[in-house]
Amino acid sequence: MRVLGVDPGLTRCGVGVVEGVAGRPLTMLGVGVVRTSADAETSLRLVAIEQGIDGWLDEHRPELVAVERVFAQHNVRTVMGTAQASAVAMLCAARRGIPVALHTPSEVKAAITGSGRADKAQVGAMVTRLLRLDAPPKPADAADALALAICHIWRAPVLNRLRQAQAAAWPSRVPTTASVRKVTR
Repeated sequence: MRVLGVDPGLTRCGVGVVEGVAGRPLTMLGVGVVRTSADAETSLRLVAIEQGIDGWLDEHRPELVAVERVFAQHNVRTVMGTAQASAVAMLCAARRGIPVALHTPSEVKAAITGSGRADKAQVGAMVTRLLRLDAPPKPADAADALALAICHIWRAPVLNRLRQAQAAAWPSRVPTTASVRKVTR
């Protein structure tokens, strides 16, 4: 499975591509950051993020995009920018028919380090170790994007089994990709 992880942000939007399957060594295919100027208008910054993510999607052709789920913070401006960048990432994937998975920061930290309260340095160190890198990716947003991709690859088999169980138990309640596409056209 090839996954593009996106750590959304208006100034720095981390992106990272990881390939592999749960239980086997993973491979990093690319990592970086889509940057925008804090002085630019928000609308122009979102266009720049869209163009950056589209470039990553064109180059790496992921099977899935894993995006950090926006959570409540005390700073409303930060949450709004993060939510907007997250929506752009989801839109870019949806336009191409690429499934999107959302993971909370604590879920990713727990999957990567064993603790949902791990700090950025611990996440970076584990990403470095898991992907057999020489050094942690910089800035931390890039390492976080790789952590999102790793988390999804490891959790995908369990999530798929849960979806199958839900579909079997409540077939009319679980939307299919076809029904979602029908609604969005």
